[in-house]
Amino acid sequence: MDEQTRTELEAAAFRGLTEYLRKRTDVQNIDLMNLAGFCRNCLSKWYLAAAEERGVELDYDEAREAVYGMTYGEWKENHQTETTAEKLEKFKAESSKHAF
Repeated sequence: MDEQTRTELEAAAFRGLTEYLRKRTDVQNIDLMNLAGFCRNCLSKWYLAAAEERGVELDYDEAREAVYGMTYGEWKENHQTETTAEKLEKFKAESSKHAF
């Protein structure tokens, strides 16, 4: 597979993932972190890092908007729920094992 095709496929997979996460607003970031070790904010940081590596001017809020499909404030207001003590404990235990 040539480099251009690989890049196009990776971009399509990223778009599919972000589209899916935008639809699954019932899945909270802490759920993603606890199950997969990454969340929408992680994707935003990776997107921002990729932009910076390529000299593209972008800030964290813009990167979040690219992933969330709206501002982070809008997402929190419309979709974020209170987490449980159990989920928070699991997150703390896992995050102490890894450097997120």
